[in-house]
Amino acid sequence: MAENTPEPAATLLSNLTVAEDTAATQAATALPSVPATAAVGAPPPPPLQLFNSMTKKKELFVPRVEGKVGMYVCGVTPYDFSHVGHARAYVAFDVLYRYLKFLGYEVDYVRNFTDIDDKIIKRANQNGETVTSLSSRFITEFLADVAELQCLPPTHEPRVTEHIENIIKLITEIIKNGKAYVVDGDVYFSVDNFPEYLSLSGRILDHNRAGSRVAVDTRKRNPADFALWKAAKEGEPSWESPWGNGRPGWHIECSAMSAHYLGHVFDIHGGGKDLIFPHHENELAQSRAAYPESEVKCWMHNGFINIDDQKMSKSVNNFFTIRDIITLYHPLALRFFLMRTHYKSDANHSDKALEIASDRVYYIFQTLYDCDEVVSLHREENTSAPVPAEEQKLVDDHHKAFLESMSDDLRTTDVLDGFMELLKAINGNLNDLKKLQQKLEQQKKKQQQQKKQQQKQQRPQKQPEDHIQALNALGAEIKHKLSILGLMPPSPLAEVLKQLKEKALKRAGLTEESLSEQIEHRIAARNNKQFEVSDQIRKELASKGIALMDEPTGTVWRPCERE
Repeated sequence: MAENTPEPAATLLSNLTVAEDTAATQAATALPSVPATAAVGAPPPPPLQLFNSMTKKKELFVPRVEGKVGMYVCGVTPYDFSHVGHARAYVAFDVLYRYLKFLGYEVDYVRNFTDIDDKIIKRANQNGETVTSLSSRFITEFLADVAELQCLPPTHEPRVTEHIENIIKLITEIIKNGKAYVVDGDVYFSVDNFPEYLSLSGRILDHNRAGSRVAVDTRKRNPADFALWKAAKEGEPSWESPWGNGRPGWHIECSAMSAHYLGHVFDIHGGGKDLIFPHHENELAQSRAAYPESEVKCWMHNGFINIDDQKMSKSVNNFFTIRDIITLYHPLALRFFLMRTHYKSDANHSDKALEIASDRVYYIFQTLYDCDEVVSLHREENTSAPVPAEEQKLVDDHHKAFLESMSDDLRTTDVLDGFMELLKAINGNLNDLKKLQQKLEQQKKKQQQQKKQQQKQQRPQKQPEDHIQALNALGAEIKHKLSILGLMPPSPLAEVLKQLKEKALKRAGLTEESLSEQIEHRIAARNNKQFEVSDQIRKELASKGIALMDEPTGTVWRPCERE
């Protein structure tokens, strides 16, 4: 990819104003394509390396067509609300999608819906509704959930039931090539006639279980043979085919739809690692059995969400839906939590981990809000002072480290940790600026000559405009990189901070009124020198995730990790 990756242009925004922040906060739907704060002449991103599940190693990503990427990610079976394990996959591949777009690629992103399946049929019958009604309803709910998590819409979102003709055509080719057989209206793939079978998963056929979601059919030539087409059963939806009325098997759908939208050879195929076998293994076999030239350049798989060291799954009823989580935590806190673990590794779900993510997100947005508030007071000054060298170096180093981490198989854990130095620098500048302004207000014109002489002998001291330019540059860099990651909220920061506080109160079982009463009770105890009482109130609130801070203007609170 070293030759094919478009080099993002680099520009210096030394006079960013709060008015420009509106564009930055709309990044959930419109990605910036250039680094906003890197110095002119900054080096291009390193070549992108991605882990290929087929070769079991990181490889240089070179798209088959220069400047373009074809990516297919297996979607949900919409018969219920989606759980956090689903969110893990779609956030992971949204991060990849966003980064590819940032690098300048035109990305054709396909994510399907399996809207006909045994589970959908069973649930629809239980509910007394049609398969179409059930699947359409939960497709709508899924799209609402991933929108809350700021996942960009894919280029195409095909449904299986809209591509039956493509599926029948593909099965016909497989049969014609001697890789499948028909039994009583069912069509099975013959693994014995496809020597490459299990090349993706590396399993041994003798130790293999049947590659389908149903029990082994004794009519199969080999127990590992899997269904391409299922003969119609009474009361089930069906379509006409050369083998009789029926419906597609689970795996054939993705082979047909990926070929339809991306061609027989495309760049990236993604999904959870539980799909490596049987789903992706069978997909690969079907596609190559029909069209030998079929190839996926890079297979990518994300890790699980675990609860008590067991994969989160509806089948074992140990799952939390996305709705469950965002009732108590801000959606961006959930997205942050999902990105805190590298996409290939399993992530452990816990209230503690979500609280840490929520606390970090609050700190980021509060710091950016404070930065904007101060900068807004100076927006009319239009200073021409350059960004101080110290902060410019921080920005340049952060930009370089961000690109290195993201281009190294999307190391989002390092990227998120990397924001801390810039955030500390913002708060340092805010504090220094406040002290400096207080000093300047009290300063007299006396001893001007003496001070000038001292300044010649000392390191130049920052002036207010230096701090403002530093805040501009630091804030812009953080916002730009948050936008690429899908972590920059589209709504004003003040509104997001309010939402985060509301979620914290809900988790604590408090209201604004009841919290205010406890704060007033604590103030009264302090005034009466009942320090044990005031300390106990503070500790009890901290144990619920509410931190109290005594400011010159009064006591304020913010969400925190439970102590």
